[in-house]
Amino acid sequence: MTIQARKPLYDTFSRISLGFERGDGAWLITEKGDKYLDFTSGIAVNALGYGHPYLIKALKDQVDRLWHVSNLFENPLQIKLALRLTALSFADKVFFTNSGAEAIECALKTARRYHYMNGHPERFRIITFEGAFHGRTLATLAAGGNPNSFEGLGPKLEGFHQVSFFDKSALLSEINEETAAIMIEPIQGEGGVRLVSHELLRFLRDLCNQKGLLLIFDEVQCGIGRTGELFAYEWAGVSPDIMGIAKAIGGGFPLGACLATAEAAKGMTVGTHGSTFGGNPLAMVVGNAVLDIILEDGFLDRVKKMAYILENGLSQVVSRYPSIVNGMEGFGLLVGLKCAISSAEVISAMRNVNLLAVGASRNIVRLLPPLNILEDDLYEGLSRIEKAIAHLAKKIL
Repeated sequence: MTIQARKPLYDTFSRISLGFERGDGAWLITEKGDKYLDFTSGIAVNALGYGHPYLIKALKDQVDRLWHVSNLFENPLQIKLALRLTALSFADKVFFTNSGAEAIECALKTARRYHYMNGHPERFRIITFEGAFHGRTLATLAAGGNPNSFEGLGPKLEGFHQVSFFDKSALLSEINEETAAIMIEPIQGEGGVRLVSHELLRFLRDLCNQKGLLLIFDEVQCGIGRTGELFAYEWAGVSPDIMGIAKAIGGGFPLGACLATAEAAKGMTVGTHGSTFGGNPLAMVVGNAVLDIILEDGFLDRVKKMAYILENGLSQVVSRYPSIVNGMEGFGLLVGLKCAISSAEVISAMRNVNLLAVGASRNIVRLLPPLNILEDDLYEGLSRIEKAIAHLAKKIL
């Protein structure tokens, strides 16, 4: 019996019958040599595309030195990256993880420990928002609140409450003496590429200040340059107390981080949290290399330019084919097409013209090209998107 016939993997993914051998820039290439233009970036992970020589050299050089060292010992590479992240953000403290879910787990523990250290252990409840996605651990599933996620997994972990998106009155009514924090994604990714207004983010900041709550931002998907600023919260002119990041910061290598102010992190004392692999030397050199590139003069300005080209091109497609796509959402290089037919059908049509996209809630097709995508490749992607949608439009006439 062949390995494929035995199907040795968990059946937790509905995998497309398509595999890739290598990548080059914004392109993925199959064993047969077929090239696909990737507008998923590994769901915002491969922010610098595939095969970036600077990232490859950084990783290869470190492989010859040291792969792993326990967090029982000092790691100068961690300190270097942490100093850079704190200098570039609101934060004073960083805890390194292997994934976004771990970064958000750390954020939740940080918020609860903060109130415990202040003499209020009863303050443990976290308010989140409808459509949120914060990870797939039991705690982050509870934070997301999607009831379908708990089927067969036992009772939902206590201490998480979701309110309707943009419903201020519902939010205010949910706050009580047990509330510890409010957590939100500045742009919902899985939730349908919904942009949280700057006004609402500022309202949340003021509300947390008034009520003695901590404000947590989940920038696992929208952070590290995806919006044209290093962090999405910068556009609103407010900052959180705690923030989770991942995906793009590793450029394809497993890496996440929880960032916090010194005040918010004061409860995270020795023994309250840990990680075997988090902050390993390989991840740290790649994270530093990613920052080297994204922080180069003009890089983020170029992201803004590419975002303008993408938005303008997609708006023309929407105006021409409203029977297939009838709106756009998102910001920067995190964009969603609202579909008038099944989003899965639209994604399949794009794949038929060798362009890769990914779905999201609310019947959205999500587009996340690499931040360093070549302008010619971006226009090629727009051409393929229009070709796929035009084909669908002809089918329904």
